[in-house]
Amino acid sequence: MKKIPYSRQYVNFKDKNEVNKVLDEDFITVGSRVKEFETKISRFVGVKKTIVVNSATSALHIACLALDLKKGDIAWCSANSFLSSASSIKMCGAHVDFIDISMNDFNISVDELENKLLSTNKKKLPKLIILTHLGGAPCDLKKINKLSKKYKFKIIEDASHALGSKYFDTRIGSCKYSDITVFSFHPVKTITTGEGGCCTTNSEKLSKKITLLRSHGINRDIKKKNKPPFFYDQNILGYNYRLSDINCALGISQLRRIVKIINKRNIVAKYYRKNLISKKFTFQMIEKTNISSQHLFIIKLIDRKLIKKQLNIIQDLLKLNITVSIHYYPIYLLKFFKKIGFKEGYCKNAEDYYKSSFSIPNFEMITKNQQDYVISNLKKVILKYS
Repeated sequence: MKKIPYSRQYVNFKDKNEVNKVLDEDFITVGSRVKEFETKISRFVGVKKTIVVNSATSALHIACLALDLKKGDIAWCSANSFLSSASSIKMCGAHVDFIDISMNDFNISVDELENKLLSTNKKKLPKLIILTHLGGAPCDLKKINKLSKKYKFKIIEDASHALGSKYFDTRIGSCKYSDITVFSFHPVKTITTGEGGCCTTNSEKLSKKITLLRSHGINRDIKKKNKPPFFYDQNILGYNYRLSDINCALGISQLRRIVKIINKRNIVAKYYRKNLISKKFTFQMIEKTNISSQHLFIIKLIDRKLIKKQLNIIQDLLKLNITVSIHYYPIYLLKFFKKIGFKEGYCKNAEDYYKSSFSIPNFEMITKNQQDYVISNLKKVILKYS
């Protein structure tokens, strides 16, 4: 069996045709495809405004800035996420802290969050919290939104994994329970633009600020009396976080089949759940009221003997050309964050999860034959160390 990736992009001939069309147009950046992609994302998730940028990390950074996060402020995020959730906070000069996770859905634990809010001095409460919908499984947004009103913090949804996910009857990205949602269009995500991301919001004020931050803080919407027609001004310090029309053309084409992609990923996940039933491991819990984009399919070992052999299991699967990965090493244990004072034992669940979990291949074009190979060999490896 050839190497099976844990995830990969699928670009078809229609996608390639759309990209080729842009290459023959007058503008391949700052053109009409950017606005078209933004409009289509807004319609799909049911939100008023979408601003596309060159990565989800850029989106998280300017989302924090748009909510006025600055030096001396405090923001919290999940201990179990990609590092940019925390890095975006530090990039604003703010202090970062971490919330432990639930061992059911591997997202922020609402109980842990509430206890942390209750036990924190009022002067040290967070200005904002970044939630991560790990693997596409939605956090409990209603409960967290209720806490945000009580403790006066803003909410950013890091939905890098969750384009296409639903929380009850609402698409993730609608910002019904948050201020800003961030998506990723990296090649392993639901749809891809190569590299790319976006912010969604229902706030006109936040949308305007994010748009300024995306492109150097430049304002072209000004009165031009006694000025040349191409004159612009700079309102604030911004960045070059723009996404090109080439990227957006690919995204527009991929978005046309997003429902089909999500359905396929869920079929893949259902097949794993049906054929990998075991008392030795479990899966990520997804509430019946919700729909996951199934960005990740996570195996969580529960047998103590197997947990001790987690790395051996991973190494054996890699030797069998089954690419597995861990999502994620607790952010606060990375060298950068350890330097600012975090230590082992800070978020016990996140550490236990890291030591006992791994993600197996799940992507749009995985074949039944490949899945059967993964299932068969995973069972053999588990039996070997049982």
